[in-house]
Amino acid sequence: MEILVRANPAEVAREAARRIAREAAVAIAARGCFTLALSGGTTPWLMLDQLVTLPIDWSRVHVFQVDERKARDGSIDRNWTRIQAHLFSRAEVPAGQRHPMPVLEPPDAAALGYASALRRVAGDPPQLDVVQLGLGDDGHLASLVPGDPVLDVHSADVAWTGQEYRGTHRLTLTYPCIARARLVLWLVTGEGKAPMLARLLARDPSIPAGRVPQTGAVLFCDEPAAARPR
Repeated sequence: MEILVRANPAEVAREAARRIAREAAVAIAARGCFTLALSGGTTPWLMLDQLVTLPIDWSRVHVFQVDERKARDGSIDRNWTRIQAHLFSRAEVPAGQRHPMPVLEPPDAAALGYASALRRVAGDPPQLDVVQLGLGDDGHLASLVPGDPVLDVHSADVAWTGQEYRGTHRLTLTYPCIARARLVLWLVTGEGKAPMLARLLARDPSIPAGRVPQTGAVLFCDEPAAARPR
């Protein structure tokens, strides 16, 4: 895995945005469109603020979600609410190329419908150009959370968590869909992430993040996250 350490979250966000913009240009030149799946957290919003300032042909971009909480439309708990505020308010992505997870639909229909949307845009099986991931302080990524049955879903690209996680059920891309991406891009910042980042880099399979293939992936992190835990 390519590892890029920067001083602080702002610099991490800036460099990650530049990398995504380069990937977008390559994808659009090669295939006519660029597919990007976004996670939640804090640093992704800083990254989107930088991304909208870069010269990207937004008319050829499809934006998907890595995961989403089951919450009402417009809720601050929804990652999509933040994506709308930080990306769509400034980047002219066509409405039909914005793909929110339909978490308020019946569960089976929501998962199957989102998987179908991925296939329509990114092929069958879907191969997204960039999947942006964060790292939880418990080692989770997306909504692939410790101890949940969703960790063992390998026959579907989209699935629900089997139990509530921090107060809500969640819809998530599964390991196979994430691993298939042309580029997995990690954003990890803050000293609180240092212990789990060390385990991620050690490919520790006891945490969910440690099970994601690292070949060809890129990690952007800040100096506090990169510090070895004591």
